[in-house]
Amino acid sequence: MDNPDTIDIDVDVADKSTDLAPTEDKAVQADTAAAITEKNASKSKKNKKPTTQAKATPKKVVKPEASIPRGQPKSNRPWKTPKQKFSNIKKTVNRLSFEKKVALRNEMRYIKEKSKEIKDQRKEAAVQRHQRRVENAERRLANERRSEIVQVIKNPAKLKRMKKKQMRMIEKRDLSQVKVV
Repeated sequence: MDNPDTIDIDVDVADKSTDLAPTEDKAVQADTAAAITEKNASKSKKNKKPTTQAKATPKKVVKPEASIPRGQPKSNRPWKTPKQKFSNIKKTVNRLSFEKKVALRNEMRYIKEKSKEIKDQRKEAAVQRHQRRVENAERRLANERRSEIVQVIKNPAKLKRMKKKQMRMIEKRDLSQVKVV
């Protein structure tokens, strides 16, 4: 089976010495015919069934598909490629070497660490801004309270005589922190 163009045929299938070349010796023809009849007789003993004719089943021939020149396809679809086995179609992607994988992994780890640092910095800056805003609001409120001109109402009867608008303007304060006029 070295040459892919040759076809191996079983001896059982070969014609019983009828197709032998005329140049062959008569003795060779007789020997091959005797060998074929012996083989058929041994087969019939094994099977115990009479065989009418032997089926012609030649062995599979391996065709080198790569060497076949391809012309115009019958379907006139030149863009279609000939069918192939999946094992032939499937190509392995160029895999990275171990060193490159390690380098890529380290680079990704470095990028993640940097992005995490940047996120943490932004978060911290936002927290500081919020805290400063709250402190400023408290300071402003304290300054307003200190700078207010306060008038203590000692007579509760005045409250009863006040109108609604004036009552809305009245606020209660802790007199310990406020300067009283």
